[in-house]
Amino acid sequence: MATQTMPVLVLQPSSGWFRLNLGEVWDYRELLYFLMWRDIKVRYKQTALGAVWAVLQPTLTMLVFSIFFGRLAKVPSDGIPYPIFAFAALLPWQLFAFALTESSNSLVASQNLITKVYFPRLVVPMAATFAALVDFAVAFVVLLILMLFYGIHPTAAIVFLPFFLLLALATALSAGLWLSALNVKYRDVRYTIPFLTQFWLFATPVAYPSSLIPKPWRALFGLNPMAGVVEGFRWALLGKSNGTGPLLLVSIAAVLVLLITGLRYFRKMEASFADIV
Repeated sequence: MATQTMPVLVLQPSSGWFRLNLGEVWDYRELLYFLMWRDIKVRYKQTALGAVWAVLQPTLTMLVFSIFFGRLAKVPSDGIPYPIFAFAALLPWQLFAFALTESSNSLVASQNLITKVYFPRLVVPMAATFAALVDFAVAFVVLLILMLFYGIHPTAAIVFLPFFLLLALATALSAGLWLSALNVKYRDVRYTIPFLTQFWLFATPVAYPSSLIPKPWRALFGLNPMAGVVEGFRWALLGKSNGTGPLLLVSIAAVLVLLITGLRYFRKMEASFADIV
């Protein structure tokens, strides 16, 4: 009788700059979905307020900014009511900050899974990043209600909003890839993340418009990818922003560089995650 040979799967480290094996992530798309669902359920499990936290955090931050920056400091808001001006920027910022924090700590948090079974480790920070969309969707409804209250209607440019949403996720994922890989080896990285996000917040035109930046420096300001994202959100929703043009182009280029290098570094370190996590 002829013997049947079992298929053999050989796992080898990738080589070369462009061999990122991103197709492997698509093969594990069901795992990506289940990890996202797990992160969402764990976040709201045994919480008293549940999804209300998705609304409470940006709303309270908007109130603080409106009092201290809008009313006391008289920060300009490009002719837009300051609460709407701030809230429209806080939504993509909160999405980015939460996704960055969760993706940076995702590998360490999933160490029991990583050390037991093989799968592309890239799925873990991706799931943590995309899970932040749930909070964004809940808070976005509140923004629409506030816009109706102030008599502000979305412009036709709202069709570009998914692009800026994707840009915010790409920024969070690209930075999260670097930090998550570093966090596996150097556990003190997690202590720098709150400081990094706080510094990044004030370097991003959330509480102030980019029009305050001198014109010769405005394009350079786009090296902060979230500057282009925030001003793009304001432009898409409110129609008044100085964030389009050179600033946005520089932000897109910065995201691409950060994402490509982050993917490459993550793949380079991936082989050692199970040993040192």
